[in-house]
Amino acid sequence: MALEVSIRKKLNRFTLDVNFETGEGVFALLGASGCGKSMTLKCIAGIERPDEGRIVLNGRVLFDSKKRIDLKPQKRRVGYMFQDYALFPNMTVKENVMTGMKPKSDPLPCLERFRIHELADAYPAQLSGGQKQRVAMARLIAQDPDVILLDEPFSALDSYLKWQLEQEMHETLSGIGKPVLFVSHDRDEVYHLSQTVCCIDEGRSQKPQRMREFFENPGTRTAAILSGCKNVTPAQAVTARELCLPEWGIRIRMRRDIPEGIAYAGIRAHAFRAERTPECDVQIPVLEPFALEDPFEWTISFRAAKAHAMLQWKTAKTGAGQPEIPGKLFFSSDDVMLLYP
Repeated sequence: MALEVSIRKKLNRFTLDVNFETGEGVFALLGASGCGKSMTLKCIAGIERPDEGRIVLNGRVLFDSKKRIDLKPQKRRVGYMFQDYALFPNMTVKENVMTGMKPKSDPLPCLERFRIHELADAYPAQLSGGQKQRVAMARLIAQDPDVILLDEPFSALDSYLKWQLEQEMHETLSGIGKPVLFVSHDRDEVYHLSQTVCCIDEGRSQKPQRMREFFENPGTRTAAILSGCKNVTPAQAVTARELCLPEWGIRIRMRRDIPEGIAYAGIRAHAFRAERTPECDVQIPVLEPFALEDPFEWTISFRAAKAHAMLQWKTAKTGAGQPEIPGKLFFSSDDVMLLYP
């Protein structure tokens, strides 16, 4: 099972230009709202037509602008879950699921698998958000598609329900043996569900990375921000192992060589320490600090140099009252993410 996508499409604000290949497993398209993620899925499904390029699924050409191949959506064997689930309002749960099945097929096993058999005679207007998602997923799986496209399936759910349905989605997709494209702007959803991550920035896809590698070493400024890093700043290599961060007013002696082309550096908020240790020996000033209390930790905003952007330090709660904020923090050069533009 394999999906190859290489397409371009002119949009209002930018040109969509995405290139990637994926096999079995969950492949996440991560990006800000309006960056072209959903449009990519629509082009794969045949709902939208690229201006140029090629889409191949398991050796079948779905779209090829040069050869003038453009299969209709119903011929592509693509399962698509929309953000609003797109259930047929005038059909019951059972009838919605059966629209994806072959004639005379028994829908009961599918209804039982997704725990919606007791809702078989209910209509979409009578269902909760979680129930609607289960029905939409059951209908999609019943189609037995060659590829599954999930367009922000948790965007309309509250945090507790989303957590529950993430577990169900993970169970459904584990070992499914087909490519799954999962669109999201939420780094936590991507971390929980995907094996591979591809960032999209203003319509342009970046190099896909394995999920853990993506969070440990995002590679680019955009990817670092999408991965949740709040502390990203311009960086200049002074020597092969010395990095200057002018907006923070510090220089860092690295333990590794600095690759050519590095233009930014990032440090995660949890990497800062209040005390120097042999590992955390790089210091940074703490100016104009402001503490914000979260349920289980403190978020400290501060400046490292006057008139520049705020940084963020997160520290666990250790007692009652605000934490004592030191005049400087420490971190390890190993925690510095070296980023390309």
